[in-house]
Amino acid sequence: MSLSVRSKPYIIPEYSLTGDLLAYLTCGLQYRYQNKGTLPPSMPIQLWFGDFIHGVMEESYLKWRDDDWKDFPWDWETQIRRVELDIHNRMQSRGLQPPANLFCPFQGESEHQGLCPDSHHPHKLVASIRAEAAINTWGPHLFPLVDDNEVRLKGIRDMPHYQKGVSRSNYYGVTGIIDVLSSVKLEEASNKNLIIKYLHQDPSFREKLEKLESDKYEVIVDYKGMKRPAIGSPSWKHHYWQVQTYSWLRSLQPDSSPVLIGILFYLNELSLFKEDLLELQREVKENSTDVMPTEGDRELILRWNPKNKTPKLSEPFRNLRSIRMISMDDELLAQSLKEFDNVVEEIEGSIIQEVDGQVIQDSWKTNPDKRTCDACDYKTFCKTSASTKKLTVP
Repeated sequence: MSLSVRSKPYIIPEYSLTGDLLAYLTCGLQYRYQNKGTLPPSMPIQLWFGDFIHGVMEESYLKWRDDDWKDFPWDWETQIRRVELDIHNRMQSRGLQPPANLFCPFQGESEHQGLCPDSHHPHKLVASIRAEAAINTWGPHLFPLVDDNEVRLKGIRDMPHYQKGVSRSNYYGVTGIIDVLSSVKLEEASNKNLIIKYLHQDPSFREKLEKLESDKYEVIVDYKGMKRPAIGSPSWKHHYWQVQTYSWLRSLQPDSSPVLIGILFYLNELSLFKEDLLELQREVKENSTDVMPTEGDRELILRWNPKNKTPKLSEPFRNLRSIRMISMDDELLAQSLKEFDNVVEEIEGSIIQEVDGQVIQDSWKTNPDKRTCDACDYKTFCKTSASTKKLTVP
């Protein structure tokens, strides 16, 4: 009597646009330890703030929609703080603790002073300052336009260069989460709406609108807890690919309408701190940003000395730098999907090398960058780390 052998489980690997694509492009080795090895970073500044600001914006939208918080600006202590603590508690339950000096998690007097100036809480630290600016700047204009929030997208693609017996699967899954603005909501909006104003100032949006056969269309939205990247920088290109891929994923859903344009909100632009302003100053000098300051703002940026307080830039300039319109194009969409395939192929290749017995550091590529490496837990043993920080004991 012969016994049948159970076949290997058929698993389709799944990749998210932010958690996998952008994380791997930042540094493959760091991605391996944090995402595949589930080793949480000790200083999760970018990870924590990205999750925090997404959560705050989504929860704020629900408060506006369901709890009748219609009037802006919102008060930080009585309204925004409630939202912040809800998001903080959810993140804490997932093991995500706020980095020092970024967020005050305490209410009222507490013996847990931490790095706060005193024990009388709460304190409006960096994350709270930026959350307040994001809600009160874009909430009045964005929330009335949202037709569907936190839309989960999912699609499937052929595994690039599939080899039977070598590749893990002949397909891979793509996932993402977006907010969707509909043409109905856009048409109902006030003519004072800032987002409507920027949309109609965009020539590619106007051109697509004129050529549209139906009166139904969509705009997709995502938030970035960072400053606006320089033209041609890796982040500038990666975010472009990301939005194009979101558009493709949205088109796979049966209830979707054509996506005419994507909007990214770079929320740190609303409240720049020293390091961000130094980058902006360099970009202005090099003419490497697509939103250049004029007159007073230009003078404030170029004459600013890092030893002094950061200047208050004008509201129109901050708003314009905070929003980025990305037009949809079939040819560029195909190129963006190809770029995503290339990243997946690299990740799958690294996994296969590791499974075949190659050591981790030889299996995964690195992307030495001083800012990334300084905050990385693996710089002490990484062969290509760009960090100059010395290992210290507490």
